[in-house]
Amino acid sequence: MLGKKPVHASNPYRYHVHSEEAAASARLAVQLSEQLQHVPTHRELIIVCIGTDRSTGDSLGPLVGSSLEKKWLHRFAVYGTLEHPVHAVNLEETMEDIRKKQRHPYIIGVDACLGKLKNVGIINFTEGPVIPGAAMKKKLPEVGDMHLTGIVNVSGMMEYFVLQNTRLHLVMKMSDCISEAFIRADRKLKGHSADPVFQRSMNPYTRRNGSSASESALSLQDPK
Repeated sequence: MLGKKPVHASNPYRYHVHSEEAAASARLAVQLSEQLQHVPTHRELIIVCIGTDRSTGDSLGPLVGSSLEKKWLHRFAVYGTLEHPVHAVNLEETMEDIRKKQRHPYIIGVDACLGKLKNVGIINFTEGPVIPGAAMKKKLPEVGDMHLTGIVNVSGMMEYFVLQNTRLHLVMKMSDCISEAFIRADRKLKGHSADPVFQRSMNPYTRRNGSSASESALSLQDPK
């Protein structure tokens, strides 16, 4: 756990948009840039994409990470891709690695989650950390000063089965929306940074230990 206080502790920021709404990625990008432009430029903006490619429903984070890894981003560094996922097995060590290598990281967690049927397809952008593993009853480190979660399927029972039978089309559509939002936000934030962060995958733990074991770091969250 990073243990950092929220920027707006008395009134936590919350925003959500459905991935199929018109201009969803543009709307989300506006919210990202507006919230992150207040982060001091000496703090590194780190995106931690949580999940595993061995579960369709839990592949949202790695899909986002892989999309961003291909781009030339100025303000963001990315942990967690399809090739080098950040999941339940290596999450704690990954967070330790970030704390050791980054001077003043400001972390944005990205994860899949389960929720109500009416909310499937919604992307939440919320202040404070994401709690990975909640849907699978796992105790994992909290991740992020802020976080994005995508509701990929319905919660309530047989979560593992639900994750395995989530439609890839939905997950990819949500991934595209989140990735495009980060890319747009990066363009807006570029002028606020004196030292650009040249894009690369930053997860040495998963390079050393390439296993993407079928461990899920899935969270459980609905819009308020």
